[in-house]
Amino acid sequence: MSIEQRIEKLEYYCSLMLDMIAPEKKPFYALVIRYGLTKEEVESILRLCEQLSEQYKQQKEEGFVIFTSLFTQFANALHPNLPLAETIDALKQQQLFVPLMTEFQRLLHTLNE
Repeated sequence: MSIEQRIEKLEYYCSLMLDMIAPEKKPFYALVIRYGLTKEEVESILRLCEQLSEQYKQQKEEGFVIFTSLFTQFANALHPNLPLAETIDALKQQQLFVPLMTEFQRLLHTLNE
């Protein structure tokens, strides 16, 4: 069996395992697998969210009520394979960065009106 065939087989098994587990329990990780992100790319997204969450907390304490700049940073830095709204929803559903993702959902809703 060639290396290419082995890789194809592993990719196929990964897709089957994704269907076997309940993606609703870990929707962000399901997105990562579905869109083929690397460990480094995922870590970069999580670091970005951590940084933006800290900025969000600081701005909130300072009385800010508009967080469009944080949303823009997130949208611009997000991996191009990941759909913005779906990623925000998945992070929130997985209980990751909930206050920030809630704000981003609100901003998305406002922008779509």
